[in-house]
Amino acid sequence: MQPTQPNQPKKRQLRLELPKDPSASYSNTVMISHTPNEVILDFIQIMPNDNRARVQKRIVMTPTHAKLFLKALEDNMQKFEDKHGEVELPQRPSLADQLFGSIKPNTDDTEDSDDAEEDDE
Repeated sequence: MQPTQPNQPKKRQLRLELPKDPSASYSNTVMISHTPNEVILDFIQIMPNDNRARVQKRIVMTPTHAKLFLKALEDNMQKFEDKHGEVELPQRPSLADQLFGSIKPNTDDTEDSDDAEEDDE
């Protein structure tokens, strides 16, 4: 006689249905926001010479499903890198560069003229 297993749920088998011609959307940026009950992923396309950022798809998940998605993505990226090599991430600008990168240093010598005279003495 085998010991009885405490009510283990039966594995559900799903049948994945794809449309006849599934469409794909290209995204090179994602903006993530959340509420207490949802995680919202806006997949965005930014093209050169176009100052618009177009949302291609919006995906809304529960926080639990978002975390499961994150784990699945991490697992699959690891498998990808094991097969194809490490994916190099581009250097991101520092916060200081983001905030002050457009500010150019003052090259006008008139402000420093008092300091220059003191050095000559």
